[in-house]
Amino acid sequence: MKLRIKGDSLRLRLSRSEVTRLLQGDCLEETIHFTPEARAKFTYALQQDRLVRRPVIQYTENRVAVLIPADQVNAWGTTDQVGIAEDISLGSLGSLALLIEKDFACLDRNEKDNEDTFPNPNAGTTC
Repeated sequence: MKLRIKGDSLRLRLSRSEVTRLLQGDCLEETIHFTPEARAKFTYALQQDRLVRRPVIQYTENRVAVLIPADQVNAWGTTDQVGIAEDISLGSLGSLALLIEKDFACLDRNEKDNEDTFPNPNAGTTC
């Protein structure tokens, strides 16, 4: 799972196997360590949740979890739908733009870099 943060936007890109795991109910989680200290890390997670009606962000110390309604995950993961987009209200701070996408093969990279990606619908052109 790839993470991109820019301003008040959060973008997650999932490989084919990660989409399959998410559809099976697994929690996808990645951690980045910044220094040798055990607490100098950041974890991000994505999981489906049958109790939420729209995507929700949960934040605790050094961890961000994105919860997506199970029916929305199923509709996205089993069709050609590319992504799930949601603007999440931050109250007086504005909103957080959330985007969860299938990770497509980049057309100008080698096969190793494109391992476990979705076929690019623009095959035959350059990224």
